[in-house]
Amino acid sequence: MKRLIPFTGLILFTAMTLLFASCGDGDKKTTETPTGDTTTAPDATASTIITTPQLMMMVKHKVKDYATFKTVYDNHDSVRRANGLHSYVLGRGMDDSMMVMVALKADDLDKAKSFSKDGVLKTAMQKAGVVGAPEISIVNVVWQDTVNVGRIPRVIASFTIKDWDTWKKSFEETKQERIDNGVVDRQYGHDADNNLKISLVTALTDETKARAYWSSDLLKKRREAAGLTTEPNRFVFNIVQRY
Repeated sequence: MKRLIPFTGLILFTAMTLLFASCGDGDKKTTETPTGDTTTAPDATASTIITTPQLMMMVKHKVKDYATFKTVYDNHDSVRRANGLHSYVLGRGMDDSMMVMVALKADDLDKAKSFSKDGVLKTAMQKAGVVGAPEISIVNVVWQDTVNVGRIPRVIASFTIKDWDTWKKSFEETKQERIDNGVVDRQYGHDADNNLKISLVTALTDETKARAYWSSDLLKKRREAAGLTTEPNRFVFNIVQRY
């Protein structure tokens, strides 16, 4: 019996050590990713598809210095909010990191239009070091997939079509083809005043495959069948911040 007591004590000491060690692990701090994306698996029971229309302002422009731009942009947030605009995504071009894409959710179409032409915005852009004329569009997003696809490149493409219903049907029927070629749909919609001007956002799971697909005869035929009247203008970017 005398030899059993120390052995029992050793077991108790080991168990207590493991308990405190496991508690300590739970207190370790984690580092936030630059994009705000996480790798947590989505809830399989919850739908990630949103079909409620959402007005969004899309702005693309070049800046002299990103840090200067970001400071001015952040300081201008209260002005945007006063005009019913809410920061959503901030992105930087893959080929040129001084090309910046800003997506904002808009509460009201008329307010968004007025703000896009306001001298206050022009002054803020000048202060932020924006080079040249910005590309501003107000889009009625009619479909979104909010599933987390991680930190992979995004593409925003704009083009014009002959008929909305024809394009939408063709686009939805070729979803698997895009997936097979490294492209996954994120959202699509049309200009708030013209449903023949399309805005499409996708993510690239395989950039090499995607670029080959964009220049393929197969996609050329798809575009013709869908009624595109212009070639897609694509901007490939990385998300640097979500709001």
